[in-house]
Amino acid sequence: MRFTFPTFAAALLALGTTVAIAQPTSYTGPNNAPQAASAPGSYSGPSNVQLITVKQLLDTGRDDQIARLQGRLVSFEGDERYIFEDATGRITVEIDNEDFPAGQTINAEQKVELTGEFDKGLRKTEFEVDRLSLIP
Repeated sequence: MRFTFPTFAAALLALGTTVAIAQPTSYTGPNNAPQAASAPGSYSGPSNVQLITVKQLLDTGRDDQIARLQGRLVSFEGDERYIFEDATGRITVEIDNEDFPAGQTINAEQKVELTGEFDKGLRKTEFEVDRLSLIP
């Protein structure tokens, strides 16, 4: 049996299932869409993940290496990609929208800490962020 979107949506509604629709981040007006369940909190204690500079990561980092970076997001490049900068250099980072702190806006002057995985390939080198924290 083949389902079309309207058939699938009607089936979900008939079952009493609510479909959450995300509000675009660029829109700040009222939102009447059903809200998704809130995300669980995150850990904010000590970490054994190595704090490293952009230069160290680019010079000696291994593919799939877990690391922490501290610096600033200096520009948005599109498609969840940003340019991250510390005192030693710049690197492209990929940050899923849900990894930003809820309810907080981050500008190019705000210091942040990124925890994630280094993706070192033949055609691209970037840092895939799993966690973003603001540094006061």
